[in-house]
Amino acid sequence: MNHLGNEPAFNLDRFKETPVLGIIRGASHVSIQGVLEACVSGGLKFVELTLNTENAFPLIDSVSQQFSEEICVGAGTVLSLRDAKQAENVGAQFIVSPTLNIDVATYCLKKGLAYFPGALTPTEIEKSWNAGAAMVKVFPASQMGANYFNTVRGPFNELLLMAVGGVNASNAVEYFQAGASAVAIGGSLFSVSRMKNREFDSIKTEITDLVSTVKAFCSKS
Repeated sequence: MNHLGNEPAFNLDRFKETPVLGIIRGASHVSIQGVLEACVSGGLKFVELTLNTENAFPLIDSVSQQFSEEICVGAGTVLSLRDAKQAENVGAQFIVSPTLNIDVATYCLKKGLAYFPGALTPTEIEKSWNAGAAMVKVFPASQMGANYFNTVRGPFNELLLMAVGGVNASNAVEYFQAGASAVAIGGSLFSVSRMKNREFDSIKTEITDLVSTVKAFCSKS
């Protein structure tokens, strides 16, 4: 069953208002509702559920319906065209991959799905952007440092880059100052142990901190 039309489609302008993406890996059907309620309460509106999570497709299906008013949900760790098609069919509104997959990129362009491929080198980043990426996911950002974004955007000023890996409330602004258009946060916030132990209040607190920090910066820039 295709749920397109039931939940908010990915809107790049809306994402730019609060350009923070949550990456949830390893959540269960037991914990996912509490995790997503923490996201909503903390102001996080865009969330990716990775396909290397057990029962990922049913989870995306459930989230895309239950939180249709509050959260735009996408699929992460999409490695093949088959994955992308199945993710879209259960309600994913955007697609994230660890590297560029041309078949997936072509499919997303055809279907109007935002695509966020992973890249690191300038050559990879340019190729991903030219393939139609909504933003290019620079991973692992922490290994390169915030200044890397400024360096890459020198010759590619029109690129939209998302910093992924090692981002938190204390360093997020550094990436934006260096030229990142968005940041993503994953395992440091949505750890499997935290989700399993139902530490939803602490998750909400950290989300609130990150989102408010990013919003404050974006409103001034």
